Formats: sequence, structure tokens, C-alpha cells
Amino acid sequence: MGKLRSARGREVLIEIVTLGAYAKASAIDSATGTEVSVAGPASAPRASLEAAVLQKLEFVLKKRG
Repeated sequence: MGKLRSARGREVLIEIVTLGAYAKASAIDSATGTEVSVAGPASAPRASLEAAVLQKLEFVLKKRG
């Protein structure tokens, strides 16, 4: 599990799990406990999966207010 800072400056925990041909990336906002996940091909670059899951987390956080 890795730690990153999101665009909002929050600490975000990221985990990427590969199962067969698929990879699941999960991100948790440490301040709110909000968790989101995305799935993609196992061959996708780690940076692409991280960017996708961070974008989804930002979307969910904005939606919640």
C-alpha cells in the first residue's frame, strides 16, 4: 500500500491488487475514510491505475460536498 497526496492536499492510501488478467486499484481518503476502486488490465502501467483511482476519489469527494 502506498501513500500519496491528492490534488486537495489530503493523504490518500492506494492499493493495487492483480488477479489474473485484471488489476484492482483502491484509494482511501485518510481524512474521511472514503474508499473507491477501479479495475483495469493487469498490463496497465501502475501510474495509469493510480491516476484513474485518484480521479474517481476526487469526483466522489466533490459529489459528497
